[in-house]
Amino acid sequence: MAIEQEAATGLEYCELSHPFGHGVPVWPGDDDVLIWRSVYHARDGVLSQKLSMNMHCSTHMTAPVHLVQGGAFVSQLPIDLFFGSGVVLDIPKGKWEYITADDLEAVGHIVEDDDIVLINTGWHRKYSDSLEYFGEAPGLSEDAADWLIEKGVKLVGTDTAAIDHPMATNLALHRGGPKMRYLPGDYERDTGRDPKVDFPKWHPAHKKLLEAGIPTISNVGGDIDLISGKRGTYHAMPWKWWDGEACVINLVAITDPSGAYRIEKGVAA
Repeated sequence: MAIEQEAATGLEYCELSHPFGHGVPVWPGDDDVLIWRSVYHARDGVLSQKLSMNMHCSTHMTAPVHLVQGGAFVSQLPIDLFFGSGVVLDIPKGKWEYITADDLEAVGHIVEDDDIVLINTGWHRKYSDSLEYFGEAPGLSEDAADWLIEKGVKLVGTDTAAIDHPMATNLALHRGGPKMRYLPGDYERDTGRDPKVDFPKWHPAHKKLLEAGIPTISNVGGDIDLISGKRGTYHAMPWKWWDGEACVINLVAITDPSGAYRIEKGVAA
């Protein structure tokens, strides 16, 4: 874990993305990410690769159209949504817990209007192809989504595979689930509660954010612990993908300890 400093400006950069490549954890039921060499050095003297994947893997951004008919595609979102001031909120959570409005209220005094807000539950440390990471994760409650919308934030990310509680997704009993066939039974056995009663809605928190025009980031990771509880500038730029509903991104936090850095004016040299 490390923060890299640029010598010329003193700016500090912190990587908040999980690695991307062959064998990355994918949403249960999705095909693996496939990467293969179409040409290679031994035969062709050059390397070029091809890619087949679902964009909802690794650290990725989701556009409103993913859950909202008529919502904006990736290429239709203003680019200023993906760069700007924001904060990482430190809200540790365990198995099947909710991130609630009360949790946000307790630490959210540093959230400002038009912020990028990332939530560190500690779950990124469990990132793997596992029942635990996908099926036992915490999730954002509906009242937490309402809190973020009322605050006027412009982008929301979590260090979990989904914005919502896994029981509110097709990993459990929604939309053709369970994709993790043991999950509903495990929940009922461990909690003594019926998942159909506790989670009657499908992706309720995620849908609220997207309906409000707030894109989301899932699988936040990297060195997020190094900047938890801190404000900074965040870069989360997706591809300009026509008709895309999601996109893998490189998520970076930028801080300026000296306060001396200013971007160029854009005038002719």
